[in-house]
Amino acid sequence: MTRTLVTGSAGRLGRSVVTALAQAGHEVIGIDTVPGTPPQAAATLPADLTDLGEAFEVMARFRPDNVVHLAAIATPFSRTEGVTFRTNTQLAFNVCEAAAATGVGGVVVASSPTVIGYGTPAWTPRYLPIDEEHPTEPWNAYGLSKQVAEQVMATFARASSTRFAAVRPCYVVAPEEWAGAPTQQGHTMAERLDRPELAGVSLFNYIDARDASDLVAALLDRLPGIPSGEVFFAGAADALARAPLAELLPEIVPTTAAAARTLTSAVPAFTSAKAERLLGWTAKRSWRTELVEA
Repeated sequence: MTRTLVTGSAGRLGRSVVTALAQAGHEVIGIDTVPGTPPQAAATLPADLTDLGEAFEVMARFRPDNVVHLAAIATPFSRTEGVTFRTNTQLAFNVCEAAAATGVGGVVVASSPTVIGYGTPAWTPRYLPIDEEHPTEPWNAYGLSKQVAEQVMATFARASSTRFAAVRPCYVVAPEEWAGAPTQQGHTMAERLDRPELAGVSLFNYIDARDASDLVAALLDRLPGIPSGEVFFAGAADALARAPLAELLPEIVPTTAAAARTLTSAVPAFTSAKAERLLGWTAKRSWRTELVEA
């Protein structure tokens, strides 16, 4: 049985990743500083992975075959900028360093679409939909910390025999949030659809946590056969919007007007075509099938 260690196992995405990997036959070890890891985990341990010694002890104790690194300050501006940058970059380095040094076979690091840099008045996409080749231009500590995490991952991919990859999950929606539970911003998914300005600032991107978890599982399976250090977007097959983005995006983000003309029907602003091509993965869930409306 493959033993897979998941950091941030009690988080919005971590809970679904633990469940999906356990269902796929992995022996899952959950690592988080807070309770909430699903019972499908074979073992859990609270550990502060910003401490390199604790990161090494976790790897030495459990000797995982793979590591899925999700632990982070998960949203921009939820902490001070310095704390966000320091925490997220230290976590990424420590996990990659400890995993590579102890002979872990594969490591998947969670990044974010925010590395692209949307959210400032002057930001203009080079093209839409956005893929992994689009330039990165982070403008806050959170996006910058995720760009650094990708660079840390790529550095260890070049320097060690451990196989590495990074995933940029779009706005993660936990299963209970489709039924009205508050999102990480405090509003509901129905409100996010009814008020385009809420989702528009992130270009209407989203992904069901279960679909993102399926991508992680597929990536772990395919890591030995793809180049080490690859980066993948993970997004739903449609936009989180009731109207085409060709109409909505220019209203919310005027600098997208020219590029958004291609986003007709339900086409999203981010494409996961690379994950489909290399991993055989596509998102199965949509707000159209999952949202429970009052």
